[in-house]
Amino acid sequence: MVTLSQATVMALACVVLIAVPGPSVLFVVGRALSHGRANALSSVVGNAIGCYLVGVAIAFGLGPLLERSELLFQSIKWAGILYLFWLGFQALRHAGTLSDAPEATSRVETPLAAVRAGTIVGLTNPKSFVLFTAIVPQFIAPSVGNTTAQILILGIVPLFIGLITDTAWALAAGRARSWLAKSPRRMTTFGRIGGLSIIGVGVSAAVTGNRH
Repeated sequence: MVTLSQATVMALACVVLIAVPGPSVLFVVGRALSHGRANALSSVVGNAIGCYLVGVAIAFGLGPLLERSELLFQSIKWAGILYLFWLGFQALRHAGTLSDAPEATSRVETPLAAVRAGTIVGLTNPKSFVLFTAIVPQFIAPSVGNTTAQILILGIVPLFIGLITDTAWALAAGRARSWLAKSPRRMTTFGRIGGLSIIGVGVSAAVTGNRH
């Protein structure tokens, strides 16, 4: 149903959107700086859960409709592309620094509490909705049928990419707290590069994205 080519091309598009600093990265880095590596890693797991739950909701709500409505498919596609442009320009205008990351309290949190906090961040992260409304739909094949299952399967790709990249950020922040804290401009620079990259993803989706 889902080909290796579909998954590979989508993975390349997802890497750009997921890997660059955004709400989730700032959250994970903030947790690593204030609570330590273990707490940050638990938050990464929670964030992945929250992101995929967004995909599940979209899949069961939109999947069957996408199979039957070309207008809906194109509307979602272009709404997502426009949102990618908006998100990219917002990243350029308001590139965040580590000081933007949610401040954590000094109390010790359990791993479950960290997972729960990460899940909330994933559920409310605009990138989660962008992934499952602007990126994933570009690579489904409604003519094959069972669009819901395709979305759920393809959604595993950004799930694992997010786990890998966010874990890398958590480990890096956990091992280099002082370096990151003393160089907030680095995160701002990455944020601006990320904004341009996100705009590039939108352009790519507009040029190459189509209904199979």
